[in-house]
Amino acid sequence: MAEGSTDEHGRPLPPLAGGEVATLLGFLEYQRATLAWKCAGLTDDQLRVALSPSPIPLGGLLKHLAQVEDEWFTEAVGGEPTAEPWAGVDRAADPGWEWRSAADDSGDELRALWSERVQRARTVVGGRLRDGGAAALDDTHPAWLGRVSLRWVLSHMTEEYARHNGQADLIRESIDGQTGE
Repeated sequence: MAEGSTDEHGRPLPPLAGGEVATLLGFLEYQRATLAWKCAGLTDDQLRVALSPSPIPLGGLLKHLAQVEDEWFTEAVGGEPTAEPWAGVDRAADPGWEWRSAADDSGDELRALWSERVQRARTVVGGRLRDGGAAALDDTHPAWLGRVSLRWVLSHMTEEYARHNGQADLIRESIDGQTGE
């Protein structure tokens, strides 16, 4: 498989023999592309479908993962303040806000929010790696659970997407029968 190749769904394939940075970023980008694939071509109503017993719809996954991208990359790694729409939310009073409020957003709004936050995350990570090279993976950043390295954040985000992509696959199959890895 050639570097820069994609699968039949247009997902970028992680390098088979790349360095640590390329491998970490490759797997995260593959998982991001999997979510985009699972949410592509669906109507607003289809993005609101939840698969019992979970109340989580695909639109909620898009909004949740947009928030997680911001929390880990923009806030923790980038050191920026909490951005809207998250800044104005009382998480203690409404801990499931992003899941619930996604039903009020159109599919285009949810896809744009997620895509914008992914691009912002790429910019933050790219800047860190450009400034510090592979050594930037060892730099630590304050987070709710202590100081975490950029390596840890990239690995965690890959896990976050992989876990939710499993849900996305089941939800998508319940909507229109589409399945896949």
